[in-house]
Amino acid sequence: MERGLIMLEILSPEKTLFQGEVKLVRLPGGKAPFTVMCNHAPVITTLERGNISWEGKDGISRISIAGGFAEVADNRVTLCVETDI
Repeated sequence: MERGLIMLEILSPEKTLFQGEVKLVRLPGGKAPFTVMCNHAPVITTLERGNISWEGKDGISRISIAGGFAEVADNRVTLCVETDI
């Protein structure tokens, strides 16, 4: 993995929505929105209805979710989400 990047994996019950290295990811946390960057402290949290956005090689991408949860550890962010689709 390139220095300063984190691995982001976004999973829904139907399929993998995104998997790749990103500079940062913004999440609609259960208590408040937050941003994850390289070397973020480990955390497990719920996600509220809202948008997930991330900055990758192709610029900024976004997806709307109905809710879910996130695990952050060792420069890896794994999201299990329900989408509105």
